[in-house]
Amino acid sequence: MRNKVVAVLVLAMVLVSLVACGGKETPAADESEKPSEEASEEIELTVFAAASMTETLQEIEALYQEEAPNVKLSFNFDSSGTLQTQIEEGALCDVFISAGEKQMNALEEGELLAAGTRLDLLLNQVTLCVPEENPKGITSFEDLGQKLSGEEMLFAMGNSDVPVGQYTQKILTYFSLDESALAAAGKISYGSNVKEVTTWISEGSVDAGVVYCTDAFSADLEIVDAATEDMCGKVLYPAAVIKGTEQEEAAKAYLEFLKTDAAVAIFEKVGFTKAF
Repeated sequence: MRNKVVAVLVLAMVLVSLVACGGKETPAADESEKPSEEASEEIELTVFAAASMTETLQEIEALYQEEAPNVKLSFNFDSSGTLQTQIEEGALCDVFISAGEKQMNALEEGELLAAGTRLDLLLNQVTLCVPEENPKGITSFEDLGQKLSGEEMLFAMGNSDVPVGQYTQKILTYFSLDESALAAAGKISYGSNVKEVTTWISEGSVDAGVVYCTDAFSADLEIVDAATEDMCGKVLYPAAVIKGTEQEEAAKAYLEFLKTDAAVAIFEKVGFTKAF
């Protein structure tokens, strides 16, 4: 009888020990699973960006996938004025990169930017480009002015709500050219964004046009002149996170990545220069 009692006690102690060990292991297993679940959480960032950034941001996207594999980028490329309007009307947007300060200023005045996130990202240059073989023999902005005043020709520029169009208007004013009179004479064709103007020049459907040097580079256009800051001001690309985004930290991280050496190298390859 004594031996049976001892055996029962030993068995009871073993069972208690096993239960205790099992209780300690369960929380550890649960904790080890949590980081894995968080790391795999997918985030989608919607980026509104000026049409002139199409090629560079798409190339940088591949690099960013290596840096943040759980972040999916969704782009909306268009004229900065159109994008500004869409944001003001409540379109889903996490990050906005404009080709001009005017559009970003309007959003900031409307308190639509996340506090402290606005930054000057890039500088571009406005250029005068001609189609292949340059049929009108245009050599400079000054030469363009003379030919617009005295010859039959068609010149392409962006609409007045498009930054490249606004820069072009300043250039026309600088050379004392009457835009309204030229338009009434059928000498100006207006594009809804810089890509449309670039396409017209590439196709030879216009005799000359004004686009950014980055678009000229991407389309392999012939540049005959570049505007100075006196002609049209500084061509600055500001960027910011949009107020109310549910992905503010991820949006900030993406903007920081655009300032890295790897991203800047891609921007500089087509003619952008960093502004920060």
